[in-house]
Amino acid sequence: MASKPGILTDWPWKPLGSFKYVILVPWVVHGTYQFIAKGPGERDFTYFLILPFILERMLHNQIWMSLSRHRTAKGNNRILDRGIEFEQVDRESNWDDQILLTAIILYMVHWAIPQASHLPLWKTDGVIITFLIHALVVEYLYYWLHRALHHHFLYSRYHSHHHSSIVTEPISSIVHPFAEHIAYATLFAIPMYTTVITRTASFTSITGYITYIDFMNNMGHCNFELIPNRLFTIFPPLKYLMYTPTFHSLHHTQFRTNYSLFMPIYDYIYGTMDESTNATYETSLQKVEDSPDVVYLTHLTAPESIYHLRLGFASFASRPYSPKRYLWIVWPLTLASVVWTWTYGHSFVLERNAFKKLKLQSWVIPRYNVHYILPWRTEAINALIEEAILDANQKGVKVLTLGLLNQGEKLNWHGELFIQKHSDLRTKLVDGSSLAVAVVLHSIPKGTSQVLIRGNLNKLAYAIAHALCARGIQVNVASKDEHEKLKRSLNGKEGSNLILSRTFSPKIWLVGDELAEEEQKKAPKGTLFIPFSQFPPKQIRKDCLYQNTPAMIAPQSFDNLHSCENWLPRRVMSAWRVAGIVHALEGWNVNECGSMMFDIEKAWEASLQHGFRPLVLSAM
Repeated sequence: MASKPGILTDWPWKPLGSFKYVILVPWVVHGTYQFIAKGPGERDFTYFLILPFILERMLHNQIWMSLSRHRTAKGNNRILDRGIEFEQVDRESNWDDQILLTAIILYMVHWAIPQASHLPLWKTDGVIITFLIHALVVEYLYYWLHRALHHHFLYSRYHSHHHSSIVTEPISSIVHPFAEHIAYATLFAIPMYTTVITRTASFTSITGYITYIDFMNNMGHCNFELIPNRLFTIFPPLKYLMYTPTFHSLHHTQFRTNYSLFMPIYDYIYGTMDESTNATYETSLQKVEDSPDVVYLTHLTAPESIYHLRLGFASFASRPYSPKRYLWIVWPLTLASVVWTWTYGHSFVLERNAFKKLKLQSWVIPRYNVHYILPWRTEAINALIEEAILDANQKGVKVLTLGLLNQGEKLNWHGELFIQKHSDLRTKLVDGSSLAVAVVLHSIPKGTSQVLIRGNLNKLAYAIAHALCARGIQVNVASKDEHEKLKRSLNGKEGSNLILSRTFSPKIWLVGDELAEEEQKKAPKGTLFIPFSQFPPKQIRKDCLYQNTPAMIAPQSFDNLHSCENWLPRRVMSAWRVAGIVHALEGWNVNECGSMMFDIEKAWEASLQHGFRPLVLSAM
């Protein structure tokens, strides 16, 4: 929001919320009916194709967003080396309002101006006229409009909303108050209206011009430099006719320079060209890919989870993951992503962060949960994980954390397979078990005298049971085999607190993966479920309480955190991910994986000292 919002700041359909697209329904229904009911000679393809064109614009913007976020996470050719926060994502979540406005204008023009209907596919004179009017009229008027918007009166009421984004993303380009968009729409309508009334317009000239505006807007706000210098060397006048991402990025940091739309010629003419433009451009081109200090190696979960990644839909990624039924609409895209992940054979960079002196990245193994439970996929998945580990080792990564199922006991013995195979690794492997155990222990309410452990018992479950028995808390285990395994590792005094019980009376349940729904139904009313699993249990009891999987709140100084980690709330990170970061901060020169368990309390205290805070507080 602008610092002093002026009139017509809000969009007229804001009260409709996510239902705002219903205002297009009458036009879409009418256009479809006309296309079906009329004969071949009477059909107006221009009218019918407005909706597909609008959908293409949305896809165009999304492709730019995914590309930009991927490139800025990798770091090569990044212009501004700063992060964004959730506040910016929320502010820019209405970027589709501009596309909705364009659709309404196109429908209304088609209805009000007879010359706008039944447009031919191509007219050369119309394309030439559009280009000339844009260069000589639109660019000139926009330059002075833009300078006017930087006057303190208009800036504080309108344009400051756009400039709230210092580090821009492609969709930052179309995030403005409603009144400002009306001004831009009027400006960009000049070439299109001229060609329509002179009967030189074509479907290509109209859609091509709008696509050109989208392309240049997205490119100018993508925060990585992609225009090669050789273009300006081959054709020097091009620097006056086409801007670069660096050119516009400087406008967002310097504010009083580089006002031009897409053609910098007017900044050269009127002396507002930023003197550092060329130097910043050259520097951005020379930036190489980041070499992180810490890598968190995760993977995809469900097919729809790809939309919730940072590289997916920005608004989805900024909220905890939850399945959405309406995503069936984009099932072809979902299917395509499944095919891509099945064939793509390398991990990819998902996210870049910075904390204290560390450079952090998250890498994704392009496989879903289902792949990890298929025995015949074990070797292939381990090969992907091993390749990522060796890549990290080559890049000088200090610590690599195996996240989610990448550290499965049946898959690679919590990472021990890779330590045995590559004993000379400089990169330390961490499975984060010690901190995850500590988080669970500190989540148990004060005064608890007994707990019940259910679900698959793994390395964490054994460590939790040992710690609780040592503290004099009764631990109930249902499986006789698991009870015997735990009993053998406990001394006599501690072992007396381990109970083989088939009752469900304790109201504190520590639960692992594969907790059966039938078991949940047997829990007493008011039971607190505390997961020690990587994935949360299905919440089927409304009369019980469920905690998140082991996690901690990141410090405010944790930079560039604007997406949620799977199902966790904002600025909350899994204990396993935090463990790798703390491991690097402390400089612990050991591996923490396989059968090895790091000092639980030492890991807990270190995480607190570095500013991480428990998501669930207890006084135990």
